[in-house]
Amino acid sequence: MNKIFPSAADALKDIVADGQLFAVGGFGLCGIPEALIDALRDSGKKNLTVISNNAGVDGFGLGKLLETRQITKMISSYVGENKEFERQYLAGELQLEFTPQGTLAEKLRAGGAGIPAFFTKTGVGTIVAEGKELREFDGETYVMERALVPDVSLVKAWRADTSGNLQFRFTARNFNPAVAMAGKICVVEVEEIVEKGAIEPDQVHLPGIYVHRLVLNATPEKRIEKRTITPKEGV
Repeated sequence: MNKIFPSAADALKDIVADGQLFAVGGFGLCGIPEALIDALRDSGKKNLTVISNNAGVDGFGLGKLLETRQITKMISSYVGENKEFERQYLAGELQLEFTPQGTLAEKLRAGGAGIPAFFTKTGVGTIVAEGKELREFDGETYVMERALVPDVSLVKAWRADTSGNLQFRFTARNFNPAVAMAGKICVVEVEEIVEKGAIEPDQVHLPGIYVHRLVLNATPEKRIEKRTITPKEGV
């Protein structure tokens, strides 16, 4: 089966719809599927719920979908860098399911593993646990969290082979593997596509069985969210 599509728009055109649940990989602006986010914006699909560690920044990443008002709900663990997100949320125009970061990662991992729910101590006694089942194990209270299974996952990897086996690079191997595993349909943007067998088996970070579609983006922008520079000595 050919998994390679000529463009991000082609990879999404027959699988995206209004009202879908998406998961998008990345941590801040590191390892985000830039071309796929642009293609989703250009699709014009609305009423989207998006699971992501973050909400991008103004004018970049998921910030582009917030500007076009295509997202109506975010399921995230950190949203502090986006002024448009803040404006929409405070105005009651955007829903937010604020989720502890480890819990968010486990919700996606569980979804990919076929586990419908799990118990965690994180959030017990806080608003995170409101309305959720509590249960005691060995004298400790835990809160039940449901897994996340998005309709479509958008993922960024460094390279793939033609079978969809993936390699991630450094910090970009953040939420991307869990996002890829969780999605009913997984679309992956990569900087390089090589022939099957070119990636050593031990270097395959995610097997191609999870990957449905591939698109090449050889020159992503890779914007830096916060640039910190060490001053020169004596300056």
